[in-house]
Amino acid sequence: MIMNTMLIQITNQKALGLLHELEGLHLIKVLEENVENKEKLSTKYAGKLPSDVADELQNYVNESRNHKIN
Repeated sequence: MIMNTMLIQITNQKALGLLHELEGLHLIKVLEENVENKEKLSTKYAGKLPSDVADELQNYVNESRNHKIN
């Protein structure tokens, strides 16, 4: 049995009722409702830190990665 997952945008509330009826007949399964567009975190938080703070943080991360525990 092949199962496909689809993202559907509801443009009429009647369609939502039909989807739930299909789910009740075990023909489909509604996974999520009211899903928002997922924005990349890099885009969402770009420019939120002052550049000097971002540079310090990046240096700290690099030093932490290079530090070897003996």
